[in-house]
Amino acid sequence: MKKGFSLPLWVAGAARSALKKLVGLPFDNYELIKIPNEKKEIKIEIHSVGLLKDNSHALGITFAKSGLDLDITQNLEIWTIASLEKIPFNNSVQTIPINIIAGSGVGIKKETSEICISDFAKEVINKNLLDIIPEGFNVKLEIIFPNGEFLAERTSNKSFGVVDGLSIIGTSAETYSSASPDQLEDAKANLAKLIQNDFKGKVVFVIGENGLDLAKTYNVDLPIIKIGNWIGPLLVDAAIKKVKTVILFGYHGKLIKLAGGIFHTHNHLADARIEILVYLAVQEKLPLEIIVKLSELNTLEDGLLLLERFNKSLADKLFKNLSNTIEKRSFAYVNRYVKTDMEIASIIFDRKREIRWAGNFGNNYFSYFK
Repeated sequence: MKKGFSLPLWVAGAARSALKKLVGLPFDNYELIKIPNEKKEIKIEIHSVGLLKDNSHALGITFAKSGLDLDITQNLEIWTIASLEKIPFNNSVQTIPINIIAGSGVGIKKETSEICISDFAKEVINKNLLDIIPEGFNVKLEIIFPNGEFLAERTSNKSFGVVDGLSIIGTSAETYSSASPDQLEDAKANLAKLIQNDFKGKVVFVIGENGLDLAKTYNVDLPIIKIGNWIGPLLVDAAIKKVKTVILFGYHGKLIKLAGGIFHTHNHLADARIEILVYLAVQEKLPLEIIVKLSELNTLEDGLLLLERFNKSLADKLFKNLSNTIEKRSFAYVNRYVKTDMEIASIIFDRKREIRWAGNFGNNYFSYFK
């Protein structure tokens, strides 16, 4: 399997190179990036660096190598523009030594207009820039992804309140494909560790970084594990480990695949979301003209909006049926491989990050996410 490094490391590499150029240090075609809380450095290739605006700004450029052919950030062009801001004489404390700005193509949170960047990414940038900031100055760091806004249209960013580009949300140095066996083994290992520590039998599975980010906004008194697209095998592993309840917490555009019996949910392997929605609409005996319109749509969110315009209560009923079907099909899938009475609950949120529906078992835990 190919291996690479997460987006925060490439951003930090370009940023460090730009800042070094700005303060007069020599250019290298790579930067050794330190990893927070780890005793290692990772070599990040730098494409180019140069001074701008009467030498008051410096631009560093690199191309991300995630090592994953299907990853949206593979070969992503990254620009970082660094400039120095003198600390006022009466303000001797550096409250924000590095002010990170979202430039063109970098995602921002729709509700606050703040840059969408993970704590890990901030830590990597701070750890690798603080040592070269001249005394008495702060750094303004503008991050630009020239192709970011276009690429973001191929993601579910808007489903999580992120607009205008790609988010910088890596949580570790190395990359893990959500479709790779390594990702499954990592999730299994996390589950194994969890059940060794005063485990109460219940766990929440969330899919991906954005789902994890939303889940953490609720004070859920249950352990949470981020999983990738190997949902079926991980459910089987949970049953083997005698987990009592798994709560599937996810975006409707992902979890709907389970209702169709698709338990490896990566888009490049299987995508039958509209077909499953049409099947559910037939079950609800919707008018033929509505079913035909649904079949012509490209996204599940468009289907939801169409149904709500037609009849909001009927739309909710259909998505409630979707939640129940997810629970039933998941239970049947697990029992093909191991005999178990493990409870599988589903709780689903929509594109606006609003939790909307739950299955019969999910209803028992709906209040946890309030």
